[in-house]
Amino acid sequence: MSQDTVEKRTARVRTRRDRHGTPAGPAGRATLRHSLHAEWIRVRTMRSTLYVVLGTLAAGTALAALNGSAAGDEYATMTAADRSAFDPLAISTQGYILAQVTLALLGGLVVTAEYGSRTIVGTLTAVPRRGRVLAAKAAVLTAIALPTGVATTFGAFLVGRAALEGAGAPHHALADPGVWRVVLGGGLYLALAALLGLAAGTLIRSTTATVTTLFATMLIVPALAPALPGPLAGGTAKYWPPSAGGRILTGYRDPDLLAPWPGLAVMAGCVVVLLTAAFLAFRGRDA
Repeated sequence: MSQDTVEKRTARVRTRRDRHGTPAGPAGRATLRHSLHAEWIRVRTMRSTLYVVLGTLAAGTALAALNGSAAGDEYATMTAADRSAFDPLAISTQGYILAQVTLALLGGLVVTAEYGSRTIVGTLTAVPRRGRVLAAKAAVLTAIALPTGVATTFGAFLVGRAALEGAGAPHHALADPGVWRVVLGGGLYLALAALLGLAAGTLIRSTTATVTTLFATMLIVPALAPALPGPLAGGTAKYWPPSAGGRILTGYRDPDLLAPWPGLAVMAGCVVVLLTAAFLAFRGRDA
């Protein structure tokens, strides 16, 4: 077979690939579109993804029912000061405390599962540009976490409102001021929690260590903040990113803490910083 014949056949193969939208050369395989498609298939087919989504929805609504019922029963015996600080929105959406952890764990698993199974080597061989790999992971994770977060806060609000109403305690309607800020802002917060988990998983690479770190960051530190000495307690309660971001899910304005949107901005800034550090670490070290 002559060299001209080989070149003509190669050209016809490349033409057929181009016609079907497949990149012609090896460098073309690493497009963002193909990275997104591959990442979507991988994350969507992970067993943990379905479990996390369902668990997040279940935790949000179950805790809303429990909190609403308990707070509603206690409202009749509250003092005037306690009633003035009574926050039906925060009570209904208190389940975000668990939801943030479950979605953050999903974010961590998006990376650590590949390191644990060593499939990360094949991923980086197919897509050598590591920034593109991490961007695809972040985009797919957000596409899952954001609607899950909004559905969780919306469902929690409806269930919590019904529980408060049944107990004869104050409650909000959907048209009341602040309700949609809590529902949509809460969804944004939970998506940020998932991206925080992605950054932690990329930096740490170990599933066990990532889970431990996320639990400490989102649950242990906020719980221990009041026991810290003096100004450290107030500063942690006010500026610790998960605590500050969680203010978006409240209706009562505490003068000692950040307002809802500035608090969410603190959480978003922390996520941006950690994702930047994760990108630099991901790009600079071996798989």
